[in-house]
Amino acid sequence: MKLGVSSYSFVRLVRSGAMSQLDVIAKTKELGFDVIEFSTFELPEGETPLSFAPKVREECDRVGLQITNYTIGADFLNGSGGDLESEVERVKEEVCVAEILGTPGMRHDATRGFLAENPGAKSFAAAVPRVAEGCRAVTEFAASRGIRTMVENHGFFCQDSARVEQLICAVDHPNFGALIDMGNFICADDDPGRAVGLLAPYAFHVHAKDFHLKPGTLPYPGEGWGISRGGNFFRGAIIGHGDVPIRQCLRILKRAGFDGVLSIEFEGMEEPLTGIRLGFENLKRSVGEIYG
Repeated sequence: MKLGVSSYSFVRLVRSGAMSQLDVIAKTKELGFDVIEFSTFELPEGETPLSFAPKVREECDRVGLQITNYTIGADFLNGSGGDLESEVERVKEEVCVAEILGTPGMRHDATRGFLAENPGAKSFAAAVPRVAEGCRAVTEFAASRGIRTMVENHGFFCQDSARVEQLICAVDHPNFGALIDMGNFICADDDPGRAVGLLAPYAFHVHAKDFHLKPGTLPYPGEGWGISRGGNFFRGAIIGHGDVPIRQCLRILKRAGFDGVLSIEFEGMEEPLTGIRLGFENLKRSVGEIYG
């Protein structure tokens, strides 16, 4: 198993000006990660994803770091002004960015759900046919370029493991699978162990993420805490410091035969480099004990 880190883990440093997007690459190598995953470039002024991707690839080649995944936003219900064909074409352009990066995989979102002003049904089941159509069109295009596409349990509406599985089965294409984020199930009040067990057969890529949790019966804890769909509270944590059963999820993945890339996605309030470094040490130890 290769251990990586998502560039999103460094986003506070990049947005503050403490690091550039390209600085993240050398720092990732310095920290000892095997691979890097890019999550929606923080673009320098005047750059586009297509113009910036060759520079990212060149810097990764220079330091000897493989790019394992490219992660972008998408919304096949509401994106591109609600025009499905236009949103599919926009996401296909991002596949071309992934191709320049030389990454074998690309994750895109499915949808944030129906807009409040939309009349009629707002259930996930009502959204599946249209969203699956968009996902299938993108993955067919990506397959011709040797890139697998995947959807993540992310964005509340498509976050429960049962919904992610329903969408993957509706797309029904061997080039389309799941990016399993161990922590994100918390946002939909979905037990991570049960959820990882359900989605493990579809896993193309995995995020290790930890959260501190508090029940919604308590007072709101304040700044830094999110609220789950069911009204519980969560806050990003260093891997191994929170309440997500990381080791249980690893055992489930091993039993399912997953031996791909496991990337840290750090969202804690701690100083990012400290949070990433400590989480990496904890994750390496757990993977070594469970995977051998």
